[in-house]
Amino acid sequence: MAQTTSSGRRPDSRRPDRTPAAKGDTTEKVVFINRCAKVVKGGRRFSFSALIVAGDHDGKVGCGFGKANEVSEAIRKASEAARKSMEKVSLNENTIPPGTGVIAGGGVRAVAEAAGIRDVLAKSLGSSNHANVVKATIAALRSLRRRDQIFKARGIHFSDGRGDQHDASA
Repeated sequence: MAQTTSSGRRPDSRRPDRTPAAKGDTTEKVVFINRCAKVVKGGRRFSFSALIVAGDHDGKVGCGFGKANEVSEAIRKASEAARKSMEKVSLNENTIPPGTGVIAGGGVRAVAEAAGIRDVLAKSLGSSNHANVVKATIAALRSLRRRDQIFKARGIHFSDGRGDQHDASA
């Protein structure tokens, strides 16, 4: 019989501690480790590649890819590359509409959690290659803009919902 919580749901095996990381702390998540074999005279020689997503849970996220003859070295190289490639993404209080919790798989989930997004619904169409899915997710987050940025670019005078009038050209 499956273990259930007091709410009647199964515990989430992806984040067993359920404590969100503090904002500003850089966290890393291993998305994929690949083993590659090269056939040489004495047999097979193995090498490894690692895909890592790093983020600070406050809108900065990056990905890195590392290759080495040992898994730990590949992860270390990928972590360094992920930290170097971190860039700011536009968030609206830890969410992207519609707010549903993090419903996404694989690389999309890793990127969303690393960026600090708590509400996102995603479906990956087309490529199932982990590296391409992670890169596409980061590119999509990079292209997001807030409402005031769009209005300012269009030169529209808008209201922020509290009755305050703003001039986008200012």
